[in-house]
Amino acid sequence: MELQINNQKIHFEQKSISIQLLLDLHWPTQQKGIAVAVNDCVIPKSDWFTHLLSETDDILIITATQGG
Repeated sequence: MELQINNQKIHFEQKSISIQLLLDLHWPTQQKGIAVAVNDCVIPKSDWFTHLLSETDDILIITATQGG
């Protein structure tokens, strides 16, 4: 499966992948301060385990940063 994440194509061996699994694979230590949008719709964190992604999805992952 190939997903478009933040305008980059990333290949996964899994045929089916949830948002949570995606984050566990690629951002395992940074799970706080993350927002995920799929096809321009923000997905609530409570849905990350059940929301399955497909190859046609446009995925945007945003991480919060501190600054002043």
